[in-house]
Amino acid sequence: MKANLCGKRVKLARVERDMKQVELAAALSVDHDIEITQKGISNIEIGVRRVTDIELAALAKTLDVSAVWLLYGDKKEK
Repeated sequence: MKANLCGKRVKLARVERDMKQVELAAALSVDHDIEITQKGISNIEIGVRRVTDIELAALAKTLDVSAVWLLYGDKKEK
């Protein structure tokens, strides 16, 4: 079983916003005081790094999607 469910959708939402991994990492740091490196973002996107509940909420807010969408991909929740 993979370490997280949201990695592919994190990448999808990030790319849709024309955002680089390092830019997402910086936004999380500045806006939410969450320190994830560019490599950490990469590891989330490929499914090898776990995402905490706090990180999930911050990723959803930063990427302007719902946490439910990040977890399950329900198009209605995006």
